[in-house]
Amino acid sequence: MEFILNNINFMETEMKATAKELRFYTKELLESVQRGEEVIITYRGVPCAKLIPLDHEKEADEASADLFGIWKDNEEVADVSAYVRKIRQGRF
Repeated sequence: MEFILNNINFMETEMKATAKELRFYTKELLESVQRGEEVIITYRGVPCAKLIPLDHEKEADEASADLFGIWKDNEEVADVSAYVRKIRQGRF
């Protein structure tokens, strides 16, 4: 099932909008995304981007993530806040 509102195609499974429609109907498209819909943005008929709802739980998990890579086993940065304050101090 498909219907058109202001040249934006609304479909049951996905919504498509052109780059021009994104420019002129940003608020409406973002409201659709907030309702949980995904919007495919096309440029000259070719899909180039996808607007998806932000997963706040995932974002919170990433903010509290442990150190990784070369920083994982570094004793000097066990307390990240203290380490950042230390390296931001002046030399004298």
